[in-house]
Amino acid sequence: MAAANYYGDANSYMDGGSNTKPESEVTTSSFDLSLNCSDFDSTSKKYYRVTKHSSGFGGDSGGGGGTVTFMGSAGEYRQVSSRVFVNRSLHLDKIKFFGFDMDYTLAVYKSPAYESLAFDMIVERMVSIGYPKELQDFEYDPTYPIRGLWFDSLYGNLLKVDAYGNILVCVHGFQFLKTSEVYALYPNKFLHLDESRVYVLNTLFNLPETYLFACLMDFFSNSPQYTKTDKGVMSGHLFMSFRSIFQDVRSAVDWVHLKGSLKQETINNPQKYVHKDERLPMLLDRMRKHGRKTFLLTNSEYSYTEKIMAYLLNHTDEKNGESARTWESYFDYIVVDSCKPLFFSEGTILRQVNRTTGDLMIGSHTGPIQPGQVYSGGNCDVFTEMIGAKGKDVMYIGDHIFGDILKSKKIRGWRTFLIVPELNQELHVWTDKCHIFSRLQNLDVDLGEKYKNMDSSCDYKPDISKIRSAIGEVTHEMDMSYGILGSLFRSGSRQTFFASQVMRYADLYASNFLNLIHYPFSYMFRAPAMLMPHESTVGHEQSFVLESPLATRSRSNNLPIEIQDSVAPLPALSVANPRTAKTLERNPSLVPHLRADTPKKLTHHHDDDDSEEESDKSA
Repeated sequence: MAAANYYGDANSYMDGGSNTKPESEVTTSSFDLSLNCSDFDSTSKKYYRVTKHSSGFGGDSGGGGGTVTFMGSAGEYRQVSSRVFVNRSLHLDKIKFFGFDMDYTLAVYKSPAYESLAFDMIVERMVSIGYPKELQDFEYDPTYPIRGLWFDSLYGNLLKVDAYGNILVCVHGFQFLKTSEVYALYPNKFLHLDESRVYVLNTLFNLPETYLFACLMDFFSNSPQYTKTDKGVMSGHLFMSFRSIFQDVRSAVDWVHLKGSLKQETINNPQKYVHKDERLPMLLDRMRKHGRKTFLLTNSEYSYTEKIMAYLLNHTDEKNGESARTWESYFDYIVVDSCKPLFFSEGTILRQVNRTTGDLMIGSHTGPIQPGQVYSGGNCDVFTEMIGAKGKDVMYIGDHIFGDILKSKKIRGWRTFLIVPELNQELHVWTDKCHIFSRLQNLDVDLGEKYKNMDSSCDYKPDISKIRSAIGEVTHEMDMSYGILGSLFRSGSRQTFFASQVMRYADLYASNFLNLIHYPFSYMFRAPAMLMPHESTVGHEQSFVLESPLATRSRSNNLPIEIQDSVAPLPALSVANPRTAKTLERNPSLVPHLRADTPKKLTHHHDDDDSEEESDKSA
């Protein structure tokens, strides 16, 4: 198994060892913190993964360690494209309600056809309000935009940032700014998330306007009839700030979605723009067969929802051509015009929809919510009370990290399932470009060789310029494998703002929620350990000599005798023999509890989905 030969890194040379281990010894490591290549051992019928925690991946310091992870026997894992990934442990057996968004969740729009349609309509709208006709020469390029970028309306830049606002990539139009240029605009390469200045392009609906921002910035900054300034462009006595251009684009996008012909064009050609999956009605039926309730909660209006859902779910009798089953029958409750994320706070008036005319009935609906009927608006408090749901009873499935996932999790405590259609392409690069990761690993070995047997007494400074240059070139090749702006989840070794939001608020995520078909409804999704560098880069089999008395917080009495002897006994406690004693005896005292007892059962509950009553019984 050739792929499992390397285990060393720059740190392994400090003690003169090679830090190798037999393949039978395995350690686990975090997917997010490592570089992985998989290999299949045909003899043992087992999968292994070579893991290199690399300082070269993106150029960050703090080298890592090499490990081999046992990944299970052949066939033990589901196909990668069919998997559901876990941030927080979740027991499907505890979920009583499955809620669904419609756009990009139940109704998956075909890419890039749908984005191209929206892009052309937005450009057409911009021209109609006075922007140059030359903009119509632009064609949507799906290799450019990604979700999760920040648009800085002050300087007109698209920013790829990490979880804290540190700028990873900065691009103005089609030009990537150099480090010195970024520092000139953003001290310390940092920008605070100020909603009056920064617009986060979080949704798949944002992809066309993301590319349009780039097109507009590049056009106005490079056309001879315009003069670029720091915060806008001049043409004679006319000044257009980047902020005003941003506002015009946002207005054009809203007009296209609310008043334009985008929805009508989609309804007229659903085969061209909407992906129809025959597994959808099967999964919805299975959910209800297993005693779960299903509900649709969408921001789309009834007229559009009815047409799209009918295309996806209506079943026609082949003999007489009549509708044998309508889409409403797949859901216990249906809410349109929900106005998320407002729905999760004060909300709007809940009204019933006349399914024949599509009009809203007068007055506020006070319940109960009837199966087969359609409702508009409302808020989460009223809705959950009417259907008899509690926070963790509900799993909500959607694609909008803010409107669907963050608010439902943060405000209402619903369990969340984020749809990330880009995930399949991300995983393809992650696995198909394994040779790039291997080259980074080899460069890290070369870097370690430069510092071999050196410590703080050395005056010699090795020349690592060529290695650093090579690391940069290979890392760039890796980034470009994803697209012009790189991966959705990372830039080099740094996770993006979008990735941090996914990890923080999405309990589960996958490329398609239909991946749930491959899991039983009793399945326990267990989250992998989120390892810190001191855990992910140090193998369990490595020896470590304990020298600090602070480490004796453990009461296991498994410490070496010489360390036990060096620790002074606690006041008011008598120990018969520190070498052999297994229990501590308390001297007579009037203090009720001189110290805490060692817990005999598990004390944390973050991996449990039990109700309060069940948790109390197990405590």
